[in-house]
Amino acid sequence: MENLEKQLICPICLEMFTKPVVILPCQHNLCRKCANDVFQAANPYLPTRSGSLTSGGRFRCPSCRHEVVLDRHGVYGLQRNLLVENIIDMFKQESGSSRPAQERKEETPMCDVHEDERINIYCVTHGVPTCSMCKVFGAHKDCEVAALDSVYQTKRVRTLISQNQRSKGRRQKTKVCEKFDQLYSMLEGKKRDMSQKVTAEQEEKVNYIQGLTKKYGDHLEESCKIVERGIQTLDETEMALFLQNAKDLLKKMEEASSTAHLDKVEHGYEKMDHYKVNFRRERQALSSIDFIRDDDGEDEEDVDAGAAEGARTVSGGAASSASPAPPNTPQQIDSSLSPTTS
Repeated sequence: MENLEKQLICPICLEMFTKPVVILPCQHNLCRKCANDVFQAANPYLPTRSGSLTSGGRFRCPSCRHEVVLDRHGVYGLQRNLLVENIIDMFKQESGSSRPAQERKEETPMCDVHEDERINIYCVTHGVPTCSMCKVFGAHKDCEVAALDSVYQTKRVRTLISQNQRSKGRRQKTKVCEKFDQLYSMLEGKKRDMSQKVTAEQEEKVNYIQGLTKKYGDHLEESCKIVERGIQTLDETEMALFLQNAKDLLKKMEEASSTAHLDKVEHGYEKMDHYKVNFRRERQALSSIDFIRDDDGEDEEDVDAGAAEGARTVSGGAASSASPAPPNTPQQIDSSLSPTTS
C-alpha cells in the first residue's frame, strides 16, 4: 500500500492526486488544479476567463519537461485519467476503512450536481461553495468565484477578530465596572465615617443635656422641699422651736436659691453647623472622569498608594494635634476642609 501511495503522489502539490486527474500527452498525470497552476505560472500574461479558466497556451511537464500544447479549452481540454481516479478511490476506501469515523467525516464534500467533483471553489455572488465544473458549465458559470481556502481563511480571521473584539470589550467593561465599584466603596466608607462623627457628637450632646436636666430637676425638687419646710416653720406657734429651726432653714434656703454649682449650657451649644461639607472640587473631579491614554502620567496603582499614604499622614496629624473638647463646648471642625454648606 505504501508503494502504491507513492505512485499516486502529484509532482506539484506532493500530495495524493485530487480529482479530476488529467493525463498529459507524455503520459504523466497531474491534478487538474495543479496543471492549471503550472499553466498560469508559465503564461502570466495570457488572458483568462473569470479569473481561472485559461484559453490556449502551453507549458512543460514538471516530470519530463515535455512541452504540452493546450487548445482553447485550456487545462479543461486535457483528458481525465479515469483509471488513476478509480485507483485513488479504491485506495482511499481501503485505507479509510481503518480510520476513525470522525476522521472520515472530515473529508472534502463532493458536489451535488457533479458527483465526481470535489467542492473546491467559493461562489462569491451567491455566497455558497461549489465545484470547478459548476463554474465552467453549470449554474455558476457567470458568477464571481474565489479559492475556497482563501475565503475560509478570510471568514475565519474575521470571526476570530470579531470574537476577540467582543471578548476584549467584555473584559474592558468588567474592568471599568470594577473601578467604579472601588469608587463607590470609597465613597460609602467616607460617608459612613463622616456620619459616625456627626452621630457621636450628637449622642454626646444629648447625653450631656439629659444629665444636666436631671441635675436641675433634682435641684428644683430639693428647693421645693425646703420651701415647704419653711412654710411649715412659719406656722410654728412655739417661739423657742421657731428660733431653733430658723437659722438652719435660712441657710438651706440660701443654698437652694444658688445654682452656681450647676453647669450652664453655653449659647449655641445645640447647633451642629460646624459639620459643613463642600463637594464642589469632588464633583468637578467626578465629572472629568474619562479613559486615559497609554502615555498619560503615573500608573493608577502608584497614584492610589500615594493618595492612601497622604490620607494616613493627614489623619495622623489631625489625631495628634486635636485635643478632646469639653462636653459643654461644640467640637471644632477644620474650616479649611469644610468651608461652606453645599
